[in-house]
Amino acid sequence: MKILVLHGPNLNLFGRREPHIYGTTTLAQINDQLTALAADLDVTLEILQSNHEGALIDFLHQHIDDAQGALVNPAGLTQHGVPLHDAIKAMPFPVLEVHMSNIAARETWRSHSIISPAVKGTIQGLGPQSYLLALRGIAALARQATTN
Repeated sequence: MKILVLHGPNLNLFGRREPHIYGTTTLAQINDQLTALAADLDVTLEILQSNHEGALIDFLHQHIDDAQGALVNPAGLTQHGVPLHDAIKAMPFPVLEVHMSNIAARETWRSHSIISPAVKGTIQGLGPQSYLLALRGIAALARQATTN
């Protein structure tokens, strides 16, 4: 079973960018934790970080027929990523939205996600654990979808 992991703009700066909000865990460390958990869950990951919305969309399109689920941290595209929203809605597999911080507890303009209506659910506010919980969740949803 293949699960996609998409990290949006500026997430390559995890560990350096606003550590008082995002902590000091780097994106590489998050990816390592996800890869280790994926092995335990018997799933494979395809991981992409991009600062460009089109690259994230292309990645989804590329895997439309060979993935069974996806985790997306849209980062700065959360509030304005209409094309990403539309691409997620076109996927035949479940997608979960992930955020390290609780976007509802931050600046008012961050509290609305244009991505949320396109996904099965959102896990946020738990730091790197958000990703790990989301991987457990998407693996379970993907397995359930393949047995139905």
